[in-house]
Amino acid sequence: MVNDWTRKYNRSFVTADARGLFGFIFVDVGPQFEVNDLNGERCKELLIEHIDAETGDVTTLDNVMHGLEDGDYVTFSEVKGMSELNGIKPLKITVKKPDVFNIGKVAAKFSPYVEGGRFTQVKVPSTVSHNSLKESLNDPSIVIWDFAKFENPTQLHALWQALYAFETKYGRSPMPRNKEDVDLLKAELPPSVEPNEKLLRIFSYQACGNLAPIASIVGGIAAQEAMKVITHHMTPLKQFLYIDCVEALPGDWSPFDNEKLTANDCKMKNCQYDGQIVVFGQAYQEALLKQKYFIVGAGAIGCELLKNLAMMGVACGPDGKLKITDMDQIEISNLNRQFLFRRSDVGSKKSEVAAKAVKVFNPNIKIDAVSERVGVDTESIFTDEFFNDLNGVLNALDNVDARRYMDRRCIYYRLPLLDSGTMGTKGNTQVVYPHLTESYGSSVDPPEKDIPICTLKNFPNEIQHTIQWARDLFEGLFTTPAETANQFISDERGFLQRVDQMNTAQRLHILSKVEEALISERPQNAEECIKWARMNFQEYFHNMIAQLLHMFPPNQVTEQGIKFWSGSKRCPHVLDFDSEKPEHFNFVWSASILRAQQYGIAPITDKKKFLAVLKEIHPPPFMPKSDIKIAVTEAEAKQEEKAVADGKY
Repeated sequence: MVNDWTRKYNRSFVTADARGLFGFIFVDVGPQFEVNDLNGERCKELLIEHIDAETGDVTTLDNVMHGLEDGDYVTFSEVKGMSELNGIKPLKITVKKPDVFNIGKVAAKFSPYVEGGRFTQVKVPSTVSHNSLKESLNDPSIVIWDFAKFENPTQLHALWQALYAFETKYGRSPMPRNKEDVDLLKAELPPSVEPNEKLLRIFSYQACGNLAPIASIVGGIAAQEAMKVITHHMTPLKQFLYIDCVEALPGDWSPFDNEKLTANDCKMKNCQYDGQIVVFGQAYQEALLKQKYFIVGAGAIGCELLKNLAMMGVACGPDGKLKITDMDQIEISNLNRQFLFRRSDVGSKKSEVAAKAVKVFNPNIKIDAVSERVGVDTESIFTDEFFNDLNGVLNALDNVDARRYMDRRCIYYRLPLLDSGTMGTKGNTQVVYPHLTESYGSSVDPPEKDIPICTLKNFPNEIQHTIQWARDLFEGLFTTPAETANQFISDERGFLQRVDQMNTAQRLHILSKVEEALISERPQNAEECIKWARMNFQEYFHNMIAQLLHMFPPNQVTEQGIKFWSGSKRCPHVLDFDSEKPEHFNFVWSASILRAQQYGIAPITDKKKFLAVLKEIHPPPFMPKSDIKIAVTEAEAKQEEKAVADGKY
């Protein structure tokens, strides 16, 4: 047995099988397997409101939910007073409340807590222990696939063993819809097992069936488990996972259809679709060949959909038709997951390449590819006649607006819709059937919490704040000014007419930005681009921070007697430019190149020449301004933003 060999040489073992609507995966990582990260989730990091030295309770700032679990580990930093916690080795926690966790009595011997601090979750390696396959067959550890069918996994554990015993004894699988083979399979069950007769019968009927979608699910999970054991990243499956999708069957199982399949219906025809005919019958296969579907998106999910449709024979008959659309081009970054594409396809239209590639799986597939977006502006392409001729729609989209639009179209034309999405190792699928299920747009995700403007501009305290700040800065330096200037150049009269409709402050702001981009701040050579970049570094990383500290010194106290720089307000420090520091140099280097490219100037990319120019640039010393007001609250920030137009319209 292979598993005996893997145990002997301390190797992990993953095995899987799929028959019809059934499948299983088994994983054995051995008696001691170290996992570096149990769940693969991003580590939590939050600010602290208070630490109780006596109880060890840690409360998050503003009662934000910490998202930790019992047994997680955390470290501390920036704690004032109880400074012994800063840099301490990871501490194991227990959860008390959504906003409170406990670190035990370790803090009792430390200095009294004063204020501030943050905790960071740390992933500590854990050891996982598995039993061998031989042990697990008698005493299985099973992960539940569907809690609506709680008893099925235990039944399937016995049925799969009986199936392998049947095949060993008779040299074949049970035949489709053969009641004698059902009895022979039942005889291979252990005497202690009381079989579910209906599940036994269906399992026997499908033992020689093969379905591409089930194989994709089982194979995908098995591949993910292989990745886990190779990388030691995320908890391996413990240990059996049994899959069944018997609800897809007509008559015998489904409450929605009373049709009964016979042995003749499921008789194999010695064709490529025998694996499906065994499960669903010949009439079902003939219906698949005639299907007409619209696939929206040819990315990772779109490629998988196309592969499965081709293997199933969907739209592979004379009357069948698939239409696929995707307006994107193939990029190198797509190649690791969008398996229909190759490096030679980079730069080509996704939909066209995917339609061509899928014919390798099934040359009979009838498919047309277009590169149009779906929306109101393309309803002259995807017309009423087009939708009325469809049997259904398969979404493989990456944005909510397009999903909602397709959902509305499917509701209007009463078409089934299958919507899917992925994010890392997570995914979702929603089946929408007219008059039976809710539509995609019937449920709405809660809106994401916006970052307050005052926090983003002046008081960032989390990594996501800095990311959003950087995106806004990039847009303000390189996107908005260029777009505004191009609008003026391409349509001067229309541009000025739109500007005339604005208030005085907005008009002045827009026109000054155009004047700066085209006249007063237009660079004449690469050296001026370097100077512009260096001055922006000085402004954003030195002067603005110095102005903030001038108005709110590190030791400032509010009228309520509370330190201004406390809680979520973290006291910043100015950066003095140093070309030897990679972050400093790369900002100026990248910004100068982008600036030069915007104006069609050849940038200086030789580092020695670049540094020589940089050395001659001497920003004026910082002089605090007295006529500036810095927004401290969100209300002040919104009022300030309202007073000055941002240039977008």
